[in-house]
Amino acid sequence: MGISSLKLLKYVLFFFNLIFWLCGCCILGFGIYLLIHNNFGVLFHNLPSLTLGNVLVIVGSIIMVVAFLGCMGSIKENKCLLMSFFVLLLIILLAEVTLAILLFVYEQKLQCCGVNGTSDWMGSPPASCPSDPQVKGCYVKAKLWFHSNFLYIGIITICVCVIQVLGMSFALTLNCQIDKTSQVLGL
Repeated sequence: MGISSLKLLKYVLFFFNLIFWLCGCCILGFGIYLLIHNNFGVLFHNLPSLTLGNVLVIVGSIIMVVAFLGCMGSIKENKCLLMSFFVLLLIILLAEVTLAILLFVYEQKLQCCGVNGTSDWMGSPPASCPSDPQVKGCYVKAKLWFHSNFLYIGIITICVCVIQVLGMSFALTLNCQIDKTSQVLGL
C-alpha cells in the first residue's frame, strides 16, 4: 500500500469518525434535553434510574469517546489511539451480540407467558407472567413481533455490524501501514 493509499485511508477513517462524533454529540444533547424536561418515565420498573434520557446520555458519550479516538488516531497516525479505537469497537460489538441474545432470551414485555402459554407450568405460573389467564405463549408473540419488524431489524443490524467491522478493519490496516511507512522512510 503506497503513501497515497495510506493518506486516503487516514482521511476516510477520520471523516467517518467525525460524522459519528457529531452524531454522538446530537444523541448526548437530546439525552440531556430529555433529562432536563423529564418527558419520559423509566424504561423498566425494576430499574428506576434507567430513563430514556440516561440511556441516551450514556450512548452518546460512548459514541463520542470512541469516535474521538478514531479521529485523533487516524489524523495523527497514533498507533496507541488506533488500537484503543479497535479494542473499544470490538468490545462494543461483543456487547451488542450479548445484549441481543439476552433480549431474545429474557423478553417479557410481550405480555406473554411460557413458550406455549400458562399450560407450560404444572402448578401456578411464575410471577413474571401476566395475570390474564388467556395470555398467549412467548414463542407466538415473539415470532409475530419478529416477522412484523424483520426487515427493519435486519437492515439496522447489518448496517451497524458492517460499519463497526469496517472501522475495525480500517484501524488495523492503518496501524499496520504506519509501521511499514515508518520503516520505508527510515523513521
